[in-house]
Amino acid sequence: MNRTLRRAALPAALALSFGLAACSGSNEQATTSGSGSSESASESSLSGDLSGAGASTQTVAQQTWAAGFQSTNPDVTVNYDPVGSGGGREQFLSGGVPFAGSDAYLKDEELTTAQERCNGGNAIDLPVYVSPIAIAYNLPGVADLKLSPDTIAKIFLGQITTWNDPAIAADNAGVTLPATAITPVHRSDDSGTTQNFTDYLHTAAPSVWTAEPAQAWPVQGGEAAQGTSGVIQAIQGGEGTIGYADESQVTDELGKAQVKVGDAFVGPTAEAAAAVVDASPEVEGRPEGDIAIKLDRATTAAGAYPVVLVSYAVVCSSYEDAAEGEMVKAYMTYITSEEGQQAAADEAGSAPISEKLRGEITTSLELIK
Repeated sequence: MNRTLRRAALPAALALSFGLAACSGSNEQATTSGSGSSESASESSLSGDLSGAGASTQTVAQQTWAAGFQSTNPDVTVNYDPVGSGGGREQFLSGGVPFAGSDAYLKDEELTTAQERCNGGNAIDLPVYVSPIAIAYNLPGVADLKLSPDTIAKIFLGQITTWNDPAIAADNAGVTLPATAITPVHRSDDSGTTQNFTDYLHTAAPSVWTAEPAQAWPVQGGEAAQGTSGVIQAIQGGEGTIGYADESQVTDELGKAQVKVGDAFVGPTAEAAAAVVDASPEVEGRPEGDIAIKLDRATTAAGAYPVVLVSYAVVCSSYEDAAEGEMVKAYMTYITSEEGQQAAADEAGSAPISEKLRGEITTSLELIK
């Protein structure tokens, strides 16, 4: 099944249950177990249901990780509900799920709330999924759209309303642009993707986009849609639409704009996203083991694509149920392993984390008890 068909088969509104008795291809050849050792599937001592909820951007990756993990831990069933980053964090903090997926790291007040939920320990943000956010558009006849940060900001503010606007034409010399009306599409739910996209606009186009970065869309106007799949469907449904979504879930019939970085225009690729992440510092003042990254959105480095998200797995350092904690630790060990990251890269188009970052995450996972 190619990536386009795979995406279409995964509606974000539904919980994904990946209880697979067998797996295919690379998973059958796996020699590393989900618990981080070389034991075979028959030797795994883990059993039970492991449920997570959160970022819809992780949908394909979570499917892939669950299949790989379950191939060596056949008595574990991994469930992931792509309700969105905000919903996932709420379920995690209330004790509804033992881990969450989030396209934004926990706020200070959420970290405080998590201490009770985490059995006196701390919540830990682990960067497990790196992907560019594509600025996707539906404009037949225009295949290689180029946009500067100020122009993108003005489009989503509703200040540029037609595709043949002089500002867009200035970035696309020699391209015939139609007079079609522009319909910007944004997320209706609290979203880490929105947080990352508005952070980019706030940093790269500060004179135009004056609103602070936010998980809830901060300005009026445009069309709202629920979840990543809803945004994609809205863009597909009307000519002249433009929106933002995880690049791995943007279908092939939509265009993906190149963004101006320095004097060049860069498209949304895994390699370009990884270049920004590796050059960005970590946020200071976080709990032990927490790895929150402050992305450098204003970079002018060649080949870097700053409209990027780092999606986190949010876990506890302490679980009341020891078996649950052991399953969480094993699953996180697998998804951040070289094998797990490459599997997600192959299926979801994400950028594998670096060896340096993997080492930091391994140290963080040792805190889980």
